Amino acid sequence: MKKLLLHITLLLASVQTWSQTVTIDESGGWLETAYVKWQPLVEAESYNVYYTGNGVVNQKIDNTLIRSYGSYFRADVLGLSAGTYTIDVKPVISGVEGTATSTGNMTVLAHDRTSFAFANGRIPGAYKLDGTPKTDAVILYITEETKNTVSMVVTGATTNPCIGLQTILDGFKKGSDTRPLIVRMVGQITDPSYLLGGDVVIENNNNASSYITLEGVGEDAVADGWGIRVKNATNIEIRNIGTINCNSSEGDNIGLQQNNDYIWVHNVDFFYGDAGGDADQAKGDGALDCKKSKYVTFSYNHFWDSGKSNLLGLSEGVDTELYITYHHNWYDHSDSRHPRVRYYSAHIYNNYFDGNSKYGSGSTLGSSLFVEGNYFRNSKNPMMTSMQGTDVWNNSTQQNDPNNQGTFSGEDGGTIKAFNNTFDADNGTNSMRFVAYGDPNPAYNIDGKISSTIDFDAYVVTNRGDQVPSTVKSYAGANIHNNFDTDATKSATDYIRSLVPDTPEVAKAKVIQYSGRMHGGDFKWTFVPSDDTSSAVNAPLKSALVNYETSLVYIQGESVPSTHTLTVTTSNASQDVIEGDAMETIVFTWGGDATDATVNGLPASGISFVKDAGNKTITITGTPTDTVSYSITTAGATSTPISESGTITVVIPGSTTGEEIHNFTVSEKVSSFYTITGNMNSTNGSVSYDGLTLTRRLKIESATSITYTTTAVSSLTLVFDSSFTGNIRLDNIDYAASAGIVTITNIPAGAHSITKNNTANLFYIKTVYNTLSLEKVEALNLKLYPNPVTSTFQIATQAKIEKVKVYSMVGALVKSIEGNYKTIDINNLNSGSYLLNVHTDAGVHKQIIIKK
Repeated sequence: MKKLLLHITLLLASVQTWSQTVTIDESGGWLETAYVKWQPLVEAESYNVYYTGNGVVNQKIDNTLIRSYGSYFRADVLGLSAGTYTIDVKPVISGVEGTATSTGNMTVLAHDRTSFAFANGRIPGAYKLDGTPKTDAVILYITEETKNTVSMVVTGATTNPCIGLQTILDGFKKGSDTRPLIVRMVGQITDPSYLLGGDVVIENNNNASSYITLEGVGEDAVADGWGIRVKNATNIEIRNIGTINCNSSEGDNIGLQQNNDYIWVHNVDFFYGDAGGDADQAKGDGALDCKKSKYVTFSYNHFWDSGKSNLLGLSEGVDTELYITYHHNWYDHSDSRHPRVRYYSAHIYNNYFDGNSKYGSGSTLGSSLFVEGNYFRNSKNPMMTSMQGTDVWNNSTQQNDPNNQGTFSGEDGGTIKAFNNTFDADNGTNSMRFVAYGDPNPAYNIDGKISSTIDFDAYVVTNRGDQVPSTVKSYAGANIHNNFDTDATKSATDYIRSLVPDTPEVAKAKVIQYSGRMHGGDFKWTFVPSDDTSSAVNAPLKSALVNYETSLVYIQGESVPSTHTLTVTTSNASQDVIEGDAMETIVFTWGGDATDATVNGLPASGISFVKDAGNKTITITGTPTDTVSYSITTAGATSTPISESGTITVVIPGSTTGEEIHNFTVSEKVSSFYTITGNMNSTNGSVSYDGLTLTRRLKIESATSITYTTTAVSSLTLVFDSSFTGNIRLDNIDYAASAGIVTITNIPAGAHSITKNNTANLFYIKTVYNTLSLEKVEALNLKLYPNPVTSTFQIATQAKIEKVKVYSMVGALVKSIEGNYKTIDINNLNSGSYLLNVHTDAGVHKQIIIKK
């Protein structure tokens, strides 16, 4: 009978598991990838995802490709050849894999590899021509959680294993490890702890047997705050990532710095970087610049209002292998340099120039451009050659004015060959002046002033295979076009002669559909007509980028974000208490998935606590005899514990009282008491302290310094990320953090300096003078009533009131009253809790008040 019951139980469990299937919301194919979204199953502890197609059957994908976005899960399959595929999703319940739910057939397309980066038989990156990983390729996943801990043994590295993204790339720098390397970024990734001048740097000693791809997964891979630099490298591919808020020393979102060849950068979203020191760097420095690099392709990238999109060339001089292709890029309200070319032979085809406020493509210093099949919509000065034509034409005076009009710093000109480009002045707010060589238009031929055979922008051919005659020369430098595109002796240019470009209209549609990250990425923005003519920073766009936060919740196999809750229901976690007085009662309440909470630092110095497991509360009371810092941490079988903390400061009779608080969420680096040098983190965090919600953070790094001067013995409290357990340095002495809080007591009067020991993020600083004059203790016995308050409250004290300040719970000043007023009206404030500071001649009284 027992065996029968056991069999029945197992059968029922099996039936229950197999009856649980996921509901698929969306699926589809893209460029050498496919994806699926499904609704979460409450019972599922994880999911297994398999794909089938093009000869592959039920291939399981890596855990890191499966992510939760709260209301749905998503999986992406990368490295697919073009063809038809299906994806199966199976829930895992109690360790048992359930029944699959299948997508319909999905069509996967191939990337367009028609360009110079694929010349001479080269295949940049760690994927084959068909889009599948090269033989023996190593796949490395980088997430916000693993960016500093990911580990790999690299042949030829100085030390193994290499730990952290840049350390691994340093291992490949020598070119000794020739395994194809695929680095996949998942989600929003802020600055790793180790960068080179704020950049991730890719090198491989120009080893032709080495191949590296850096790519994003899905629609939301973001390099936030750091740049990407390529040097001394070959066979490199960068794709499907967004670059925002770059603040590296080089300044470029992505930069090909020196000595590179066979580089392919495509399907990247380029957003604002941090402002540089020059006037033309308000939107950051270059978005995607290229110097001293050969056989390069930039394709299907999306430039979002970039100030300077593509600088090409620096001091290369004459080099017959300076070949580059720009195709199917979206210059979306970007201002200039699309590209700005020195020396290179540049094939610029099928791009969408969309509302550009300064100029399109520019040729200088003997460069040769072939500009064909592009769509220019309201793009000011679509093509310009340095020191001639539109570049120096002054429309107001109707004459050339090279001293005031030149765009290219007075450099000699190059030459542009143009064919089959569309100029669309849909709203006519930009001057789309374009002078073709020999154009008979009287406006371009004014006796004694200009002639279209001298003052031209480009030479327009009748057929794309026509050459630019050697008699056509730049006005400055007498440079001629090298006709690289028709030179049959150069095999690298074969693709141009066999290419059938899209029409400009088809190219525009294709660019809008496929440029940038998959499906255009997770960041959406709509420009308005006035943006066509403006080169200023778009303030709302800038704000949206600075405050960007991913909607990714967690990655399968990594820690699951906590659904624990912990609140200070009395809003007074930190207090100043006069020696001998009882503290105000503090009550913490836990909830969510938390099943318990523990107290660290108590009981101590006259303060104790009582835990009520039934009501899920911790009540702290007592008469403190010394300053005490404490923390409360939740516990539970599921989710991640969270913590809250506070400090009870004992004020001892003596000489001085008061406090100096700096809240980076409210004031950033501006303070009248603390002198703050350093950089704010471009990504917000979140901690709670003193009843405040803190989000803005100062980076504690080598360049950071905080100095201040006290007039009496004081204590110092520093609030960091709650996970921080490292050290901070005060006056060259190290102090350890506990749950993100550092409290230092009995600091003597004088000058003090806070500097880095370990890298951290600082939210909040509080200096408290810990003594009161004996005769003022009684005077500071201040009472407020009623509390909670409907409209007005009274202050009862023998001290003279100097001012009253009321702050919101995020630290913003909402009301300030000067003078000895003891009736305070807050009727105009919204309902909620507020922090009250009453400044008197006997000291400062702090208290939480509740407005009904």
